[in-house]
Parts: sequence; C-alpha cells; structure tokens
Amino acid sequence: MAGAAENPEPIGQIVALDHVQLAMPAGMEDAARGFYEGLLGLTEVQKPLNLAGRGGCWFERAEARIHLGIDPAFSPARKAHPAFLVDDLSRLALRLEAAGVSITRDAPLAGYARCYVSDPFGNRIELMQRIV
Repeated sequence: MAGAAENPEPIGQIVALDHVQLAMPAGMEDAARGFYEGLLGLTEVQKPLNLAGRGGCWFERAEARIHLGIDPAFSPARKAHPAFLVDDLSRLALRLEAAGVSITRDAPLAGYARCYVSDPFGNRIELMQRIV
C-alpha cells in the first residue's frame, strides 16, 4: 500500500469524524436555521467568538455536527454530501415534503433505507435509516 508506515504501531491515525462543513451564501443564516433546526431537528450551537464574525452557523445533535460557512463564491455541493442517520425516515420525509422540500428516493444500501434532499442553498443531504 502506497504511503503505509513500516511501523505497525498506530501513530497519528484518524479516530472519528468531528464535523462536516458545507458552504452557504452570505446573509442566509435564517434559511439555514429553518432547514437544519426547524426541519431536520438539529440544534444550533454558538460559534466560537473568534469565528462568529465570519457569518454562517453551526448545528448538532448527539454526534452529528454540521458547520455552514459563508463562501463569497458560493456554489452548492450537488454530489459531495453529508449523510445523516435518522430514526424514522418515513416521518422525516413526510415533514420535509409538507414543508415543500423535494425528496429524491434511491435504492436502499444493504441495511439502510435512504433518500436525498437539498438544503435551501442546493447542497445535497443524504438521510439514512438503518433497517433490520
């Protein structure tokens, strides 16, 4: 394997994913709150003071964390995307559809039901539920 260390002891390995950052246009924080907090049920958390002046907003629930940062040359992520595990995909999809959010269904992956939505800025979001 290219770049593999000769030493079998793990040194400096990735152990978890802390957050995913997506871009958003300036001045659209209320739209982000409506979608990520209002529809997806994430909680907005205060950005550190040294980053707050940049705009954008951060959301989390349990281990799921998403940071939305302002990009002056904003272009939505239509292929790259975060995937959130949800506890009831059918109910969440109904809530999103009732709010006018388009749902794109996809073939299940082994052990998961899933669909895609776009946030208010066109960023792709995958929603997945483990199925038994």
